[in-house]
Amino acid sequence: MVHLRLGKWQTVNKQFILTLSIGVTAGFVVAYVLLTPDAIRRIDFHTSQEMAHLAGPTMDPGDHSIEEEFHQMEDREVANRMYNKVRILCWVMTGPNNHEKRAKHVKNTWGKRCNIILFMSSKEDPSLPAVALPVGEGRDNLWAKTKEAFKYVYNNYKDKADWFMKADDDTYVVLENLRYMLLPYKSSEPIYFGCKFKPYVKQGYMSGGAGYVLSREALNRFVEVGLNNSTGCSKKNSGAEDVEMGKCMEALNVVAGDSRDPMGRGRFFPFVPEHHLIPGHVNKDFWYWQYIYYESKEGMNCCSDNAVSFHYVSPNQMYVLEYLIYHLRPYGISFHVDMPQELQDSVLGNLNKTSSR
Repeated sequence: MVHLRLGKWQTVNKQFILTLSIGVTAGFVVAYVLLTPDAIRRIDFHTSQEMAHLAGPTMDPGDHSIEEEFHQMEDREVANRMYNKVRILCWVMTGPNNHEKRAKHVKNTWGKRCNIILFMSSKEDPSLPAVALPVGEGRDNLWAKTKEAFKYVYNNYKDKADWFMKADDDTYVVLENLRYMLLPYKSSEPIYFGCKFKPYVKQGYMSGGAGYVLSREALNRFVEVGLNNSTGCSKKNSGAEDVEMGKCMEALNVVAGDSRDPMGRGRFFPFVPEHHLIPGHVNKDFWYWQYIYYESKEGMNCCSDNAVSFHYVSPNQMYVLEYLIYHLRPYGISFHVDMPQELQDSVLGNLNKTSSR
């Protein structure tokens, strides 16, 4: 009897020691990870899974209207004319769990500068508005969701915009710079733009997270041909959304455009600004350096002065970028922007019409 009790005690004791050892080891590992510089750097996220727990502010940050009188001193003539000349429909990939956590903060910040803004989900939400697509949630359904979203846009809005942009709910987009980039192009051309990657597709494909924008002709070809009888466009639901879109665009003879500025600097970025601005922040063995189509620099010369988008932007950071881009002003410095020739012609045309009446 004593021997049996001793055996049971030894078994329990071993289990206790094993459990204790695992717990202590896990504690040290977690503590070590949290204290390392790499872990601190992971505050800037590389994957959507790492951002899953983030949510935006619970209190409304407001719209900076307290400085409305100051902002009346701005000359927005060029931006306003581009808004009417280069019409952009933005659709944002989201899901029911992110309507409050992320999507509404996109709507409160950069989304309000789209000519039309839609949120593609699996659940309707009139407050955004969110469209309930007949597709389940999850990464395995992103390609199916993208196809359904563009089909919905084509059926309901194809004549109400010139360009059609897909973005994630953790992407921040500067619409004025996107319009400026698109101004020299015609929406009747079969072309699309984004952050171009080089594997898998001969002409390259656009990063899904950085966002990509299709001309009206590209949209037409994608829905009318690609989703119906093109062998180059996958009929499956699964697959990497951006790669599958790239293969489909190439099969439809839609050009993967060069979105760099005249100095060769990128405009669409798959990470937050810090990752591109700070040398060494993204290790050279990281996948990005093998994927990027054009030579990409680190440091202050990484990015165009007319950058369009950044990815993995937290909901709180949306408001930070909103303030820095649209409200912070260095006193005593004026930025004079020459009106592009296309807009000058438009202005002269309107003046001539007015004078002839």
